[in-house]
Amino acid sequence: MIRRSLLAVALPALLAAAPARAQAPGATLTVAAAANLKPAAEELRQAFEAERPGVRVALTFGASGAFFAQLRNGAPFDVFLSADRDYPAKVIAAGLADAADEKVYALGRLVVWLPPGSTVPLEQRGLAALADPGVRRIAIANPALAPFGRAAEQALRAAGVWDAVRPRLVLGTSVGQAAQFASTGAADVAFLPSSLALGKELAAGRAVPVPEALVPGIAQSGVVLRTARDPALARAFLAFLTGPKGRAVLAKYGYGLP
Repeated sequence: MIRRSLLAVALPALLAAAPARAQAPGATLTVAAAANLKPAAEELRQAFEAERPGVRVALTFGASGAFFAQLRNGAPFDVFLSADRDYPAKVIAAGLADAADEKVYALGRLVVWLPPGSTVPLEQRGLAALADPGVRRIAIANPALAPFGRAAEQALRAAGVWDAVRPRLVLGTSVGQAAQFASTGAADVAFLPSSLALGKELAAGRAVPVPEALVPGIAQSGVVLRTARDPALARAFLAFLTGPKGRAVLAKYGYGLP
């Protein structure tokens, strides 16, 4: 009788507690994202969260090389979205992620952005036009930290104008800062990912693609980190980026698709 009485009391209490557990706050996914993703990231975040009610995606933007340094020092991110494949490879080599958890999600495209009214004849003369004395400041992301900055250096070297333009370079800590230099008039020309050049702040200018003979499309990959609090959720996020909905958003913002 005593056992039955205890069960009769305990069972309703357990059932009453179940809804409270279901309403507990959802998981937060922390993502370290390359700065070139910023225009697309908000739409990607909203679309992923819509599929998973209760999940929140927290995005932090910066240069891929800076994130690698932070990850080596124990930064607690769940996912790293790089602007290339080199830094994820370094993350894996450092034992911070597994090779099976890396995926190429986009192909970044490098463009040269010119402000409204610019008379630099880039379309006619190519990158050689940047050696003209009238081009005083050229913004690029720091090649030591940012893959798109490294790609800009590669393109300028391949075009044979690196030595001529090097004294005029204005280095941003990331492509985001290089874009800021462009939008505020602090640079006459900027090497940027097409995703940033398509943004509303720069839409009035003109973006000239850098020929693929100088710089091929840049494979951008993401990786689930071993510090991920919910590895299954982190893998689901990468799968979303490479799935139909994620690919549609990335294509909208000027990315090539792997």
